[in-house]
Amino acid sequence: MGEILNGPWSHSQIDDFLIRGRFPLRLACTAADGYPRVVSLWYRYEGGELLCVTHQASHVAKLCGDDPRVGFEVSPNEPPYHGVRGQGDVSIEPLGDKDTLETLLGRYLGGARSSLADWLLSRSDEELLLTIKPRRMFSWDYRERMADAV
Repeated sequence: MGEILNGPWSHSQIDDFLIRGRFPLRLACTAADGYPRVVSLWYRYEGGELLCVTHQASHVAKLCGDDPRVGFEVSPNEPPYHGVRGQGDVSIEPLGDKDTLETLLGRYLGGARSSLADWLLSRSDEELLLTIKPRRMFSWDYRERMADAV
């Protein structure tokens, strides 16, 4: 990982959080009008990269294709607040026969036995793999500071 790290967590703590966390990744892309768009995507962290899947007709696929510079954040919605955010570059390729979609279904749904999983798998040949290569990552952790407030 050649990116700049900042915040209270070490490289290994950031890796551990991104590997073990089950929070969606919030991805920020810039649209043609210059305003950012933020979408939530399931992700997996592997080899220092964040891997997401999206449909080829999705707005996020178009935005990432137009400008590969993105921002991201992974954190819980509830206090105490902590997580990782950063900026990076995204590449897009057909999902093909990669197991990323099945892995994401297991990670976020507990498996591929649901109507949502069936629907997503039924159109897997139309899915794209988004690979985010972080350039900068920033951690924050307010759990100690907020311990008696939550």
